[in-house]
Amino acid sequence: MAAGGTHPTMKFRNPKTSSLPSLFCILRNFSLWSMKKDPALESALCRNRRWIVNNQIKNIILRCPNQVTTVGFIQKKFKTLDLQGKALNWLMKYPCCFEVYRENDEQYCRLTKRMISLVEEEESVKDQQETVFVERLAKLLMMSSRRKLNVVKLNELQRNFGFPDDYLVRIVPKYTDVFRIVNYSGRRNSMEIELVSWSRNLAISAIESRAREQQTEPCFSCSLPLSWVKSWERFNEFNGTPYISPYIEAREFLEGSKEMEKRAVGLVHELLSLTLWKKASIVKLEHFSREFGLPERLNVLLLKHPGIFYVSNKYQIYTVVLREGYYGSELINKDPLVVVKEKFGELMQEGLYEYNQRRHVLKLEKKRKRGEVLGRSQNREERSILGTPEKDDHPGQGSALYDPEERKRFYKVLFDDDTS
Repeated sequence: MAAGGTHPTMKFRNPKTSSLPSLFCILRNFSLWSMKKDPALESALCRNRRWIVNNQIKNIILRCPNQVTTVGFIQKKFKTLDLQGKALNWLMKYPCCFEVYRENDEQYCRLTKRMISLVEEEESVKDQQETVFVERLAKLLMMSSRRKLNVVKLNELQRNFGFPDDYLVRIVPKYTDVFRIVNYSGRRNSMEIELVSWSRNLAISAIESRAREQQTEPCFSCSLPLSWVKSWERFNEFNGTPYISPYIEAREFLEGSKEMEKRAVGLVHELLSLTLWKKASIVKLEHFSREFGLPERLNVLLLKHPGIFYVSNKYQIYTVVLREGYYGSELINKDPLVVVKEKFGELMQEGLYEYNQRRHVLKLEKKRKRGEVLGRSQNREERSILGTPEKDDHPGQGSALYDPEERKRFYKVLFDDDTS
């Protein structure tokens, strides 16, 4: 937003010639993004730029011969990582993740043994989860209108669903009875994955599965405080009509009908249920409006159902979260891949903590040599040996890595690049 609260793209005409209704519509459209903030879910959505960058650096190193590269090569990649400064300084902050060494007057970087162990663990989990990926991909195709999905589009949400980077060559060709690759135009961006066979066992949504376990009728759950009386009334009215499975084709319902809305809500619920972190970028979901029969203004639909979905624009990225997927700020059911990524976060945090400790001790030593007298607060800080957290390398990204609460949450809720 520009200064004074005016949107940079909003232009106002002469008051004498402009109409009040059109201005009202503009303001109303902007207000559609408003939703009462949920502190717990906002904290769960904290994206940490450092984790994202380190994950990308890890992948760069893994793609290099012998999984070793020069620091200079990583420096060249800094622009694509949207980073400034020296790559060496960045790498040295995470000694538990990256090992920097000198050879023939050239500085090299490789992953530490502990980091390699995590990479191997992640690959092992992916191998064990192969059948889960197959079912997940099949479900996505079964919900699509033509039983096909464009590969380029699907890749935008690939990490949300936990698919390996090489799933097109690693998984899809192995299951010819379920999938096939088609490309009728011959253009690379026209490649699609098509469903070969429909499975009745897979055409069961998360809501229907829960209803079977509880021996009740399938319905949505609401996670709002009881004080939200009007929201509860709207939710109960919506929930009072029969549930419509997202695996039923959208063309069976009239555009704009209540049945169509019921299916759309159920479909978004099912999509989020299939993701690792029970959340997704709204913009990316809108790319699939035609394939999944979603309304063009998906944000309006989501904001109508605050008891089911939580909409946030944290870090200026509009994200929808499945409320029932979290207890407070904690993800309830953690996919094995999420557990591995949490370990990566712990390792990274451990290295940064050690780096800040050393940095703090060196600063104190320099002050002693200069003969500076330490104040009471500095003596207390020295005794704790916690060190002062450095400023983030990116203005506006936050620098609370060592805030006690933030540190507890740091490795608990990590997101794939979202760009997630």
